[in-house]
Amino acid sequence: MSQAKRWPNPSNLPFVEALYADYLRDPSSVDSSWRDYFAELPAEPKLQLGPSFQPRSVFNPNGGRVPAARGNGAPGPSGNGASAVLAGADPFELAVRQDRVDQLVRAYRVRGHMNAQIDPLGLLRPDQPELDPQFYGLTNDDLDRVFSSRTISGPAVLTLRQIIDRLRATYCRSIGVQFMHIDDLSVKHWLQERMESSENRLELSRDEQLRILTKLTDAVIFEEFIQKKYLGAKSFSLEGSESLIPLLVFSIERAAEHGVDEVVLGMAHRGRLNVLANIMGKSARAIFREFDDRDPRLYFGSGDVKYHMGYSSDYTTAGGQRVHLSLCFNPSHLEYVNTVVLGRVRAKQDRVGDRERRRKLALLIHGDAAFAGEGIVQETLNLSELHATRTGGTIHVIVNNQIGFTTPPSQSRSSVYATDVAKMLQIPIFHVNGEDPEAVAQVVLLAMDFRATFQRDVVIDMYGYRRHGHNEGDEPSFTQPLLYAAIAKRKSVRDGYLDHLSRLGGVAREEADQIAVERREHLEQELAQARTSDYVRTSDWLGGYWQGYSGGPETDVPEVDTGFDKDRLSELLGKLTELPPSFNPHKKIERLLELRRDMSRGERPLDWGAAELLAWSTLVTSGFRVRVHGQDASRGTFSHRHVRFYDVEDGHSFMPLRHLSPSQAPADVLNSALSEAGVLGFEYGFSLDYPDGLVIWEAQFGDFANAAQVIIDQFITSAEDKWKRLSGLVMLLPHGFEGQGPEHSSARLERFLVLSAEENIQVTQPSTPAQYFHLLRRQVLRPWRKPLIVMTPKSLLRHPRCTSVIADFTSGRFRRVIADPDVVPASVSRVLACSGKIYYELVARREALGRNDVAIVRIEQFYPLPDSYLRDALEGMPADVPVVWVQDEPENMGAWRHLRARFGGRLFRRHPFTCVSRAESASPATGSPGAHKLEQEEILEKAFSR
Repeated sequence: MSQAKRWPNPSNLPFVEALYADYLRDPSSVDSSWRDYFAELPAEPKLQLGPSFQPRSVFNPNGGRVPAARGNGAPGPSGNGASAVLAGADPFELAVRQDRVDQLVRAYRVRGHMNAQIDPLGLLRPDQPELDPQFYGLTNDDLDRVFSSRTISGPAVLTLRQIIDRLRATYCRSIGVQFMHIDDLSVKHWLQERMESSENRLELSRDEQLRILTKLTDAVIFEEFIQKKYLGAKSFSLEGSESLIPLLVFSIERAAEHGVDEVVLGMAHRGRLNVLANIMGKSARAIFREFDDRDPRLYFGSGDVKYHMGYSSDYTTAGGQRVHLSLCFNPSHLEYVNTVVLGRVRAKQDRVGDRERRRKLALLIHGDAAFAGEGIVQETLNLSELHATRTGGTIHVIVNNQIGFTTPPSQSRSSVYATDVAKMLQIPIFHVNGEDPEAVAQVVLLAMDFRATFQRDVVIDMYGYRRHGHNEGDEPSFTQPLLYAAIAKRKSVRDGYLDHLSRLGGVAREEADQIAVERREHLEQELAQARTSDYVRTSDWLGGYWQGYSGGPETDVPEVDTGFDKDRLSELLGKLTELPPSFNPHKKIERLLELRRDMSRGERPLDWGAAELLAWSTLVTSGFRVRVHGQDASRGTFSHRHVRFYDVEDGHSFMPLRHLSPSQAPADVLNSALSEAGVLGFEYGFSLDYPDGLVIWEAQFGDFANAAQVIIDQFITSAEDKWKRLSGLVMLLPHGFEGQGPEHSSARLERFLVLSAEENIQVTQPSTPAQYFHLLRRQVLRPWRKPLIVMTPKSLLRHPRCTSVIADFTSGRFRRVIADPDVVPASVSRVLACSGKIYYELVARREALGRNDVAIVRIEQFYPLPDSYLRDALEGMPADVPVVWVQDEPENMGAWRHLRARFGGRLFRRHPFTCVSRAESASPATGSPGAHKLEQEEILEKAFSR
């Protein structure tokens, strides 16, 4: 028994409690060692028969153990809550009954949200038997019996009726909360204390209530005005969810109190115009001008619809603090802007040294159907706690219309709530009735305080409805007649709140009507200004730290010398091999480091990995930040990079790239989540706020970019044309046909070439380490900011011919086309034009055949490609010499069709232009290594056929 008295683990506490109850009835009924122990307890023992604020297990007469929560420990009338409960009754019976009450308390925390009145339409929800006291064997006779209430905030003892009233007020009114899935007790206890102490309700002053009413009026009047003046025009009205506007106001105000000075917002089209006008501060006249579409010639082939447009402004809070707001531009592909926003926030934090991730905030506004349906949401949530992508917590606001276009929740999700995917994180989910603006305000303040305290994401699921169809020209009652019959009976949120305030006597209806009159008059004035002939458009084109950078045509930008001092190159490459004295690298890494030391001394030519590290090193030591993020980026998919080394004894790591100079810029090479769209979107967002750095996303294999096509199509390749937004993002896509099958051969070069227009992107395939070095440096040193797509090699990483001597790095620049230096132009009878890996195969075959009459020309940059570069490479060759494009890819893939469309069947009207390739195919490559070799041999034979 001596072991038992050491107070075993909490799972045995019910046994101890039962022993103590037996001892109180008859001391002789327990073992002497326990009897002695219990006898030593104080006269009024502190042993609790129910749970207290300390986490522990409690006895459950129905079987199992239920973890108890914390209370505030306040004593009851007798000085000890337990003793007040125990007096005059059988302690064991009381313990059982108390435990049932505690189970009921926990049930409200777990299931209370299911009974919460969060739906403004009052649609029925299933009963929750666990919230009925009878489920636990409690009767009406127990309602006025006093129990220990130390598991909830407030007095130490309450009647069961009072306990239930407090729990229903906290968890079953206009706010429902899911938080019991959180494992961290301190987080749960923080939430319980904050909610239960106030019964989840704010006490608002008249000024605060009037402010809510004013913002609701702004929202309602704006929508009514648009509907009246632009009947039938698409605006994607916020009507039915107007509480979003005061929600955002309270969010920004509270964020400022927590030290946030910048908020980046992302949202879809519903309510966007209202947010632009009433939160972002975009003038109503500018919005009306867009509705009138009075300047169509300004947007020939460019621009975007008004409900996709972004905006930035400075917001001044009630306390006088200034918060910069940025609403990101967004396509119709719902939710894909999410990680773009996070990337922008992370870049802003890094730029100002906000390592604690507190001064910049991401706020994402979602639709309910999209939040449940789009996989990019899960990717976004997954990035929230990763070192490479943390931003200190995102505020997620779901504008819950309870419908997606024409599809009800029963047909669009398998979960109870649209937000259930967010339970993958250790965060609270607040469901709130959007027709109760004061409940919305309570949830916002609680969410903002949670984010500031724990630096985690928070989800606010604001239930409303969509008064119109998917757009204003849509008829929703075709598919939802009952839903829209119920909606037609609803007052606006503003009118309902005004009724509430009028009953309280806080705000007179005349005062509220005057606010509405003033708002309508203001909008009429703005409309008149928008329709004047002397209206002047404003633009925020390339301000802030984008000054000095440009887009537009490449011909407007001067070339730059990207060479670097030879001695400094050798020094940097040597430093990249230096490890701390006590570091224990892997034996194969020791060999790699020795090879790189040989390269630094000029004893060995540089390979691809060394050239890449030198490009990054020369940039960071020149003050340019380098950020590389991708799948297995630290080592490299093909084990060629090894930028970070790991000690084989204890596993700690060291990254020489960060230790080149005391004054160097930051260098990050980060392994990413197994996500393409999410991570690429993040790095694209980062590049939007870091034009003065090298920002790279790397795919594990080039075809992985397939899973990020929305980001490529809707942001990377079109943002300049649609939104006048530039990016210098680099995409590294391993590409090459080497017998690895359909999925690991092609980065789909043809797709990027199809998307190329108006010099929107750069599409390249460098064939030597030096070319790659100059290309990366050019991307940063030129002030021209365009996304750079690089088809990177695989087998060439270790190809003995794919090397460069150090002199190739010291001068010159990236060459778009490389002529053949080994032929006499006048003697050429055939020209093979190619790119990438196949160049080395063609050179080897030419040597084997002794065909000195065949020139091999490399195209290193497919787009933009001025004619002059290719023309110069053919200079001096006889007219009518055929030029044959040779590619690994099938005929309908790769660069051929792009080049044929560009140059036609006769190159520069001088040279017949044809192609040798694999046959047209629905799949990029064969899965048979043997078939691959046969196909490759056929290409080489045809290339040299006379």
